[in-house]
Amino acid sequence: MKPVSTFVVSPTMPAALAPLKELAYNFWWCWHEDAIDLFRRIDPVIWEAVHHNPVALISSIPNDRLLQLADRVEYINQLTDVYARFRQYMEERGWYASVEPKPSSYIAYFCAEFGIHESFSCYSGGLGVLAGDHLKSASDLGIPLVAVGLLYQQGYFRQYLTQNGWQNEQYLEVDFHMQAITKVTKADGTPLMVSVDLPLGTCHAQIWRLNVGRVPLYLLDTNVPENTFETLRDVTDRLYGGGTDTRIMQEMMLGIGGVRALAALGIEPAAIHINEGHAAFSMLERSRQFMNRFHMSFEEAWQVTKGTSVFTTHTPVPAGNEVFTHDILEPFFAPYLPTLGLTWAQFKKLGAQLDPETEEGFSMTVLGLRGSTWRNGVSELHGHVSREMWTDVWKDFSLEETPISGLTNGVHTKTWVAPEIADLYDRYIGPRWRTEPHVEETWAN
Repeated sequence: MKPVSTFVVSPTMPAALAPLKELAYNFWWCWHEDAIDLFRRIDPVIWEAVHHNPVALISSIPNDRLLQLADRVEYINQLTDVYARFRQYMEERGWYASVEPKPSSYIAYFCAEFGIHESFSCYSGGLGVLAGDHLKSASDLGIPLVAVGLLYQQGYFRQYLTQNGWQNEQYLEVDFHMQAITKVTKADGTPLMVSVDLPLGTCHAQIWRLNVGRVPLYLLDTNVPENTFETLRDVTDRLYGGGTDTRIMQEMMLGIGGVRALAALGIEPAAIHINEGHAAFSMLERSRQFMNRFHMSFEEAWQVTKGTSVFTTHTPVPAGNEVFTHDILEPFFAPYLPTLGLTWAQFKKLGAQLDPETEEGFSMTVLGLRGSTWRNGVSELHGHVSREMWTDVWKDFSLEETPISGLTNGVHTKTWVAPEIADLYDRYIGPRWRTEPHVEETWAN
């Protein structure tokens, strides 16, 4: 049964505490310990109960406690100091300004999961954690990055142990109004929507925005009234949930819908970075848009797409690289291929490692490799393994010439260094480790 109406009740925020809300709606706070301390001090017990979610925390605090904090000079002084540094951070241009003083466009970063913080269930493991650290680092460096993903109604499963010691999992509904996300709307206040045609009908998605410092992350959500079929509403129900059909629909919404979302937002990226094969369909949609805009053939548009695309492959075993059988995939793409001017046989070649007529499936990894010019594994060793795995994609290249490099994953230093260790570094090394951890002289003394 659908609700007659939905409303959210929040406590009235005293004027002196108003900056708390702006801080809560930007994940900048999660890699600055003094900002974390601001929220923890409001109510340590509730802070733990809401899993360190500042939006849920503020919504759970009684008004008398907020009024009490507003009258505490020491707390207001700390809030003023933290907020001033946050505003300074947001207004600074970062290191990238020394490379390109006035960036003309964005780099678009696509991924199926983003591990920004434990309070936001949009990740399952290392792929998402890497993506989250990537956004934080891009923010610190001032790189003109915009990210695109999916907003999952139940996120990823939570594990627990039964009384008998067995491991079980459960999916919990995510209350988006208790998350640091805002719905993107048009000038008339209605949600900004995109759609992708699927066999069951047109699947609509609304767009939400999450702020990671200076980097916006746009997330697509199909749980909207415009989707009259439950199957369509549930496309973004769970991260890596459902059967093969659901996975195909998710990846079409992420890749095709994600590129359409950027266009709806007025964002025209100069380049696109696909983090793992889940979003590789974005390369097809970019080509389609180039065809329409510049009156190109698919072959011409595909070359433009390749020249402005980066693809990162992660999983070093064949079983971890997604392959959809042709018979299952064809109904999903039958309406889409005419817009590209492609036959089914031509389309199959894009996802075939060797011969599409003898291979039973369409490889998302191969599509990503074929649709990009810059390709990398996630370490030097993994780059070597990837060249061995995918050398057949380039029949005329030797193993050594296979164009997949190795680029070792980094981490966002400020996220992973514990506050106690950070204090020691500040005392004995100085603050340089925060901005130049890669410079040997930082650690010389």
